[in-house]
Amino acid sequence: MNQDHVSALLALGYECLKNTDLESASKFFDEALHEDFERSEVLYALKCCNFWREPTKEADLMEDAFARGDFLVAKWKTFKSFLTRISGDSEMATYAFKRMVFGMALGAYLSAPEDSRPKPDPEAEFRLGRCRKALGDYETALKHLEKAVAAKRDSGRYLAELADCQALSGEQRLSKSLFREAFFLAPEAVELDYLESDLIGILIEKVRETGHDPTTIKEWIPIYGELTGLFDAKRELNASESARLNSSMFQLENELRENPSQAAALKPRLLNRYFWLADQYRTIGADSARIDKILLKIRVLDEDIFQQYAL
Repeated sequence: MNQDHVSALLALGYECLKNTDLESASKFFDEALHEDFERSEVLYALKCCNFWREPTKEADLMEDAFARGDFLVAKWKTFKSFLTRISGDSEMATYAFKRMVFGMALGAYLSAPEDSRPKPDPEAEFRLGRCRKALGDYETALKHLEKAVAAKRDSGRYLAELADCQALSGEQRLSKSLFREAFFLAPEAVELDYLESDLIGILIEKVRETGHDPTTIKEWIPIYGELTGLFDAKRELNASESARLNSSMFQLENELRENPSQAAALKPRLLNRYFWLADQYRTIGADSARIDKILLKIRVLDEDIFQQYAL
């Protein structure tokens, strides 16, 4: 048994995947299996090949380029779930399959006739940016994502993807600010499966460790972003933003009173409003009585969170 030869076969397979050639990759992995049928990385790679065989065939039959790209990107989320259920692990294999999937999706999006797209098209920019980010082309990804956000500034989905790309590019402070905005505007719209930066990964893991309902992870991320100091890049709100924040806070307070059974989802969202309002009061130098009032609201809503926030 020649382990160097097996490693070489795996490397050739991964290179094929990066070039979106699943069939050739599969042949190299099969050859590696004949050389060493016990090596976990070989078995892992073959299981991944088997997963993608049918989806790639199905995608090839789709005539609409954007539908083909969307199908492949959506399958990536299913694939990540699949990986949690199989034995073994290989960062190199996972990365190679990511390159294959998002490379194929990018190719599909780029093949769409230019004149068939509405102008401007923030969703097309977003899709291209997400694929470029997954492929490691952060500079081009930022250009696409910035265009998407410029066209639709209130999209938590767009902002989170841009924040993730900024973090991967080394712009940590800007990333924190964008993530904070995204999880304030629309936490439910943020797609965690496509976020890759350590910054957001740490928060996702932190929330999972706390034992909150898994369906409310997105709502709790900004809370622990505040408590851990990871969302420490803050800004002063303008008058209209401040008015909307207060209105949103009162609306959520009423919803919580009227629907206590929905507290699991409403409580973290309301806490986030309190955090933003407390920060605004501190930024503008409001009198301490106004800040104390918000602190009391936090304490009444969640004593444990208050203790972590106030100390």
